[in-house]
Formats: sequence, C-alpha cells, structure tokens
Amino acid sequence: MINLELPKKLRASANQAHQVAAEIFRPASRKYDLAEHEYPVELDTMAAMVEGLADSGTQDISGATGGRKSETKTDGEADSHATELLGNSNGGNMSALLNALETSWGDVGLMLSIPYQGLGNAAIAAVATDEQLERFGKVWAAMAITEPSFGSDSAAVTTTATLDGDEWVLNGTKIFVTAGSRATHIVVWASVDRSKGRAAIKSFVVPQGAPGLTIARLEHKLGIKASDTAELRLEDCRIPKDNILGSPEVNVEKGFAGVMQTFDNTRPLVAAMAIGVGRAALEELRTILTEAGVEISYDTPAMNQHAAAAEFLRLEADWEAAYLLALRAGWMADNKKPNSLEASMSKAKAGRMGTDVTLKAVELAGALGYSQRTLLEKWSRDSKILDIFEGTQQIQQLIVARRVLELSSTELK
Repeated sequence: MINLELPKKLRASANQAHQVAAEIFRPASRKYDLAEHEYPVELDTMAAMVEGLADSGTQDISGATGGRKSETKTDGEADSHATELLGNSNGGNMSALLNALETSWGDVGLMLSIPYQGLGNAAIAAVATDEQLERFGKVWAAMAITEPSFGSDSAAVTTTATLDGDEWVLNGTKIFVTAGSRATHIVVWASVDRSKGRAAIKSFVVPQGAPGLTIARLEHKLGIKASDTAELRLEDCRIPKDNILGSPEVNVEKGFAGVMQTFDNTRPLVAAMAIGVGRAALEELRTILTEAGVEISYDTPAMNQHAAAAEFLRLEADWEAAYLLALRAGWMADNKKPNSLEASMSKAKAGRMGTDVTLKAVELAGALGYSQRTLLEKWSRDSKILDIFEGTQQIQQLIVARRVLELSSTELK
C-alpha cells in the first residue's frame, strides 16, 4: 500500500508555515497589492521567526543550507524503521516545497519577499561547494538569469565574467530579478568564455554594494506586487575569485549541466507556489458556491450535479495531480535521484493548473470574483507569473519531450 501522508516532522513544519500565512501574510495581502514597491514591514517579524526556528532545529528553511540537509532521524519508531528499510529521506527540499506552498496560500508576493529564502538560495544549495555553502548558506540570495536579449533560452546569456587576478569582473544587464533590490546577494549567470558557448556559463555570487553593481529600476507588474522585481546593471563589477559557484573549469562535453541543476531544485518550489495559490482560490470558491446553495458531492457523478459543482470537482482533481507531481520532484531531490524530468513536469502542470483554477474561480464567482471584495481577482493576476518564470510552460513541455524521447537540445528545438 502506498502511504501518501506527510511524515510527522513535515506536517508540523507545514502547519507552522500555514500559521504564518494565515496570521501575517493573508491579512496584509491586499495592502501591499495596492502599495507596490512599499517594503512589507511584516517580513521583519517573519525573518526573525524563520531564523529562530532554524536555530532551534525546528525548521530546515533558513537560507540555502536547507536544500542540502537530509534528515537522519525521524519522529517515532515506525518512521525510523521505515526509513531504515527503504532508505527514503524527506529533507530540505521537501520542507522548502511545503513551506512555499503554505506561505503562497497566504500571499505569493510576500512569500517571494521572505528574507533569506530567495530563489538564489536554492541555486547555492544546488551547485555550491561545501566551503561556499559555509560562507553563503545563510545569505538572502536573489537569482539573475534573464537579459533584455532573451527570456527562456538560458543558453543565450551575454553577461560576461573575466578573471582579473584575484577577482572576477562582470559586465552585463539582468532584468526581472525577483527580490533584486532587497536581497543581500545576487546569483548572476555569466559566461567566462563566450567562444565556448553554453558550457562556459557559470553562476556567481555578487553581494549588494559590490563595486559596479547598480539597481537600474523596479518593474510595475500585473501581479505579485508585494515582491520587488529589479533590473540590475553590472559595469566592471568586481567580486572575489572564489565567488564563482562550483568549478571555474569549462567542460565542453558536460555543457552547462552544473548551473542548469539549479532548476531541478527551484522548479518544484515554483510549482508549490502555484499549488498554494490554487488551493486558496479553491477554498474561497467552495465557500462562495456553498453560500449560493450549490452542493458539491463526492458520491454523486459530476454529470448529475450542478454545472458549477462539476467544474469545481474538475479543478480540484487537477490541483491534486499538480500537488502529487510536486511532492515527487521534491522527494527525488532529497533522495539524490535525477529529477530534471519530474521537476519540469511539476512546474508545467502546476503553472497551467494555477492559471486555470484562479481564472475559473473568478468566472464562477461572477461579479464578486471580479471585484476586490475577495482576493480571487488578485490570485488570478498573481498566478500568471508562476507559469512564466523559472521556465515558461512551453519550455517545460520541451524539456519533458526531450527527456521522454531521449533527444538532445539540438535534436529537438
């Protein structure tokens, strides 16, 4: 029998994240949606709470270190015995995934603004050496990949990094950097030798305040307005030689699999964000339908129920599929199993589900859904970015097709 229940420790962690979402994020959600670029002071309380839980060992969500931890102990003899027999581990990736889901249920924009929990932290966890993890494991790191000349094609990076003595000199422009003005560090993708193509693309940790790094502007956006999205310029920006993540050597045969490994960690997290927003919309929609006298039954065939109830059941089933795919991708990461296919599957499914569920919830709720009396219209705006960043829907489907058909990026474009 397959047991799909979460382990006791992860349930406790998810419950704590849900309390934060319910008590801190949800009440402030509309406030910061209407006050774009205003710093959410509630996040200072959140940051102190996260650090306190991490220091006490209650949570594995502080900085990048959580993504590298594996649980060696579980709560209860039964869990311990099962882990011994099966060799299964639910560690930092699964914990981060569940926390992303729960906090996004409160507000995904605020979730993306949590200090020390940036997407760059997942990048550090994926490719940093142990020594680098010691230095950067507790920083707040944003991730800068996209440039004005490209969006989803990560291999088209034009930002350069040139070694000059004991320092790297970076030049280029990065756009759509989530938490780019608030994070303490930025993980920047740059090429160390453009003549060698994608194999020369490496990731560098650039601290805020580094000489040559400037914040050009903050974007005005459709959704996730509580989160700042910055354009960064690097003009002869100098950082220490050992701030390159992983090996500086260019391995043409390996390509840029090292930096791409970042996405195996971050895509399930973005999927979890969409799942959190989707669940919030489904819960609100159920309440609205129930108050309108629409009964939703799990015992009666959908075709024999009210059309709105049948549609709700379809949306809920789609949500469940996305949830299970994300759990699988996170579990594989914790158990050191290659999860590139599963990470892209979870991101593609959850991104599409999130936009479908939230827009349909607005539609089924009618004028109430389109108004600001509920958060449904906000969630429909917020969900769209979750189907775009960290690789668009189309890119995820392309990756899945390559993995399933066993074709290279040159064979299937």
